[in-house]
Amino acid sequence: MVTEITKGIKVSVETEYQPAYSSPSQYHYVFTYRITIENQSENTIQLLRRQWNIYDAGFSMREVEGEGVVGQQPVLEPGQSHQYVSGCNLKSGIGKMVGSYLMERIVDGVKVRVNIPEFTMVAPLRLN
Repeated sequence: MVTEITKGIKVSVETEYQPAYSSPSQYHYVFTYRITIENQSENTIQLLRRQWNIYDAGFSMREVEGEGVVGQQPVLEPGQSHQYVSGCNLKSGIGKMVGSYLMERIVDGVKVRVNIPEFTMVAPLRLN
């Protein structure tokens, strides 16, 4: 697990290779990642947007940007957390993702960019 804290917002990521959904002979490797967002700040915040850079070894970088996470824009009061699971497909079986969330402090509308720590995705069979 990797973790990063930005302005009192802690983001932790765990990844898992999904062999049942992957087809290495067709260059299709599926990974899931579980993200936990913990509001350790003194302010209520809302997650508005997310931005990802996805690096697939030997292929060009992809950028994904949009509203919320898995269809939600959670509001987190101090001490609360939100967890979700999403996924990523790679062609090489080796890659990494890094990104950020755009959050808003409810009390004054100030927008805050929160880092998502860089994490790797490696299909176990690619380690041989």
